Amino acid sequence: MNTFKINHRTSSGYDVLDLYGELDAHTASQLEDSLKLLIDSQKSNIIVNCKDLDYIASAGLGVFMAYIEDVRSSGGDIKLTNMNDKVYNVFDLLGFPTLYDILDDESDAINKFLSEA
Repeated sequence: MNTFKINHRTSSGYDVLDLYGELDAHTASQLEDSLKLLIDSQKSNIIVNCKDLDYIASAGLGVFMAYIEDVRSSGGDIKLTNMNDKVYNVFDLLGFPTLYDILDDESDAINKFLSEA
């Protein structure tokens, strides 16, 4: 069984989801539940920290695509940070850098949110 974990915290008033392990078809529902919970709680400025994400499959990417419109329609966005090369290459291959801000770290994501306000 693949190991996957999500930690939710706040940083400078922004909701941060720290992803750990492997995000695939078996674990994507955990990310989906976390994003739904934030959206249902009127949280729309979300940072997803991928520092400890070792692997992402298409099912994981699908979760991001499924919720981005809901987040943006409420005036927010999802910023992705701290990707290793392996994970970034999967996002890049499918054109995600044109759809999402993929930033080096959390402070860059916070600054990007602030510059868009």
